[in-house]
Amino acid sequence: MARTKGSVGSETASLIRATAIRLMVEHGYEAMTLRQLAEAVGIQAGSVYRYFGAKDRLLADIMIGHMETVLNALQARLAGVEGPLQRLETFVDFHIRYHIEKQAEVFLATMELRSLSDEARMRVLALRQAYETLVSTILSEGMASGIFAVRDAKVSSFAIIGMLTSVCQWYRPGGRLGPDAIIAIHRDLVLQAVRKLD
Repeated sequence: MARTKGSVGSETASLIRATAIRLMVEHGYEAMTLRQLAEAVGIQAGSVYRYFGAKDRLLADIMIGHMETVLNALQARLAGVEGPLQRLETFVDFHIRYHIEKQAEVFLATMELRSLSDEARMRVLALRQAYETLVSTILSEGMASGIFAVRDAKVSSFAIIGMLTSVCQWYRPGGRLGPDAIIAIHRDLVLQAVRKLD
């Protein structure tokens, strides 16, 4: 089989990763074979092993990479944003935009956690916990300053993240409402849920 243009180094690794995400979403991790993946990429089946070693390592690379990317991106968005109210609004905007742009990655991160090795699963869960902690810290700061009134910052952060993440399950580009309108609706819902009544 002829190699595709640019099928060397990081370009090939990125293409393998992107194609694997698409195939796993379409068929599931267990059903996707490395031979099927190699054919879709346009490389020899053995070449996949050269980049990722094994199918489970490919899944781990995708899921850990996703969680590292989203965590680092949120930290960058929150940098320099002052005040718990503004930080919470920034989080809502970031989380929804990221998750509707990365629907496939989010789907895998949710559905295929069970398919990871114990070591990889622990790494993903640790990154997920760090992400959740950023949100619960914002809520705790709002509670301490008298802006937010929630019973438990950690549980409330789970509820907020769950609600916002569910958007990527039903959002479709070109739908009745665009991302800005959807974000505005969810921002209002979140703020109404946490703000202290006067």
